[in-house]
Amino acid sequence: MAASSETILSTAKHFVQFINKSPSPFHAVNEVKKRLVAAGFKELREIDHWTVQPQDKCFVTRNQSTIIAFAVGGRYKPGNGFSIVGAHTDSPCLKVKPNSNKVRHGYVQLGVECYGGGIWRTWMDRDLTVAGRVLVRSGEKIDHRLVHIERPLLRIPNLAIHLDRNTNENFGPNKEDHLLPVLATAVKAGLQGNTHSAEKTPQLQADKHPSPLIKILCDELKIEPQQVLDFELCLADTQPATIGGVYNEFVFSPRLDNLLNAYTACEALVESCEDDSLASDPNIRLISLFDNEEVGSLSAQGAQSTLQELVLRRLSAGGMATAFEEAIPKSYMISADQAHALHPNYSEKHESNHKPSFHKGVVIKFNTNQRYATTAITATILRLIAEKGGVPLQEVVVRNDSPCGSTIGPIMSAKLGIPTIDVGAPQWSMHSIRETGDTTTVYQSMQLFTLFFQHYPAVFQTLNF
Repeated sequence: MAASSETILSTAKHFVQFINKSPSPFHAVNEVKKRLVAAGFKELREIDHWTVQPQDKCFVTRNQSTIIAFAVGGRYKPGNGFSIVGAHTDSPCLKVKPNSNKVRHGYVQLGVECYGGGIWRTWMDRDLTVAGRVLVRSGEKIDHRLVHIERPLLRIPNLAIHLDRNTNENFGPNKEDHLLPVLATAVKAGLQGNTHSAEKTPQLQADKHPSPLIKILCDELKIEPQQVLDFELCLADTQPATIGGVYNEFVFSPRLDNLLNAYTACEALVESCEDDSLASDPNIRLISLFDNEEVGSLSAQGAQSTLQELVLRRLSAGGMATAFEEAIPKSYMISADQAHALHPNYSEKHESNHKPSFHKGVVIKFNTNQRYATTAITATILRLIAEKGGVPLQEVVVRNDSPCGSTIGPIMSAKLGIPTIDVGAPQWSMHSIRETGDTTTVYQSMQLFTLFFQHYPAVFQTLNF
């Protein structure tokens, strides 16, 4: 049954609230944790022994930027399958360098590194701030503190067109020289007593960064500079995500790729546990939200790590030597990452028979060169699941003369051998500082993942091969 416009809009507004509280992967994981705890999930630690029973609901984090959460079916036994939705918590951005202090031509600037494949020109002339985590010395302990300065601190100004008449014909900033944000004038910083020479030998970790930035961080966290052991900070736009368009049908937002799927996967897992279906489920329902997808997933907290495999093995353990091996072919993974919607100004960029549009459903991604993990079997399974709730699906294949992105799908399917499908909500401006999606697909994604958790085991049983 189709959802009302009020339900669709309400769902999108809740997602927008999540986005605005998640300017970094650390914040995104923290928000997911809050949602899970509120729904009765219990936190586990990798270093502890786990005793997990049917109908238990738990989660585990790594690096505070990756989270795996699961709900054990009431009829689960070792060797049964896993119903998995995977997504990622990171997005292309500018990250603060380990030694970021730069003073050039009378301006205090911030050394930043390009993370992922961003459309970097979109970061210019935006009101920017910093967000992430700070490692703080608290007596004999080391604390992990989240920080998000919610006001404009930084700016990367464009060059005036009078000084570059060809800027509209071919503009691509030099990533080392032209993407340095301005934090303050050296004169003003000096008058405030918050500057030092970039050539001075640092005595503290804090000395490696502009003094005005350190002061703001310390004021925000109520600590002293000597307590700052290190930090991981990314730049973020201060303009909040919002619902837009004449009919309130669009989501104008940073980080749609891929927090939309991280959010809807979490909400679907929680929603799927609110009825009686978990009690009769033979599978374990699980979401894996990984960091570092935008740079290849090759990290301890990325999809190329052993984290998901280790979690699945621990959950499979129960006296059966081959329980994990038996579980894998009974399992199924949805790799959920955003898809390119047809752009009305660049329609020639899309294959003529595959033009995903807003409001028409989640997109199944196909690529015979295995940039996506979808097969005829995994696509059929998801179509049957979607039919149960009337959730529409679309399909996409890139043109033969076009490059194709990839996801965690091929990584996870190759690493573990789990049947996998790649899907995503359609959007414009992928990897821009401001992306565009539609309100309907937020709801449709959540519904599709919820149906998947509830119905995959039954659909799997219909496979006659």
